[in-house]
Amino acid sequence: MRISVLFEDNHLLLVEKPINIPVQGDRTGDIDFLSMLKQDLKIRYQKPGNVYLGLVHRLDRPVGGVMVFAKTSKAASRMSDLIRRQAMERTYLAVVRGVPQKDQALLEHHLVKNNRENKVYTVAANHKNAKKALLDYKTIAKTKKLSLLSVQLHTGRPHQIRVQLSANGTPIYGDQKYGQNVNRPGQQIALWAHSLRFEHPVKKEMVEVLSPPPTEKYPWEIWKNVYNKIEA
Repeated sequence: MRISVLFEDNHLLLVEKPINIPVQGDRTGDIDFLSMLKQDLKIRYQKPGNVYLGLVHRLDRPVGGVMVFAKTSKAASRMSDLIRRQAMERTYLAVVRGVPQKDQALLEHHLVKNNRENKVYTVAANHKNAKKALLDYKTIAKTKKLSLLSVQLHTGRPHQIRVQLSANGTPIYGDQKYGQNVNRPGQQIALWAHSLRFEHPVKKEMVEVLSPPPTEKYPWEIWKNVYNKIEA
């Protein structure tokens, strides 16, 4: 599989994750993205032995788009700190069923994950295991039945965008877990990690990368002339 490298230096590797590949090994035993990248680095740089590559954030298996990995332990530690301080701007694109009541809004929910089901639920704020989830969305374009949203995360909860948009009455197209009532089995989820923007952990320069969604595939193709005009 061809790996699309968006930015690389001695400290960081920013790449476009393909859809339907787990970020790291899981119980399925399927090839994972982290192992693929380590193997690619090993071959490209003719490195002997094990290759270090730090995982600093995740994307759900069916979701594609930009990810950042750390090539040194120092960079990994500093990137993790950036995420803890919410100093990394992460923007996603989502095609949702229906049209949101507001063109843009801040969504706040409290979430609990059921690990046995691998599913996240919205709960009351006083639930003992509740974790607050915040995101901003903005409607970029819409038809009668679908809307294209730009989503910026302020917290990094599991399945957060999928759960919150569904709770807002607009489940993501193709999401079988949080939109099973309106999506058919086999439809690909239309959620894409569009951009990352942050201060380089070593050089202290701003790093910004964009990854447009697969514009040849439905429903992304509806707005194929829009994506490169969306600001990060």
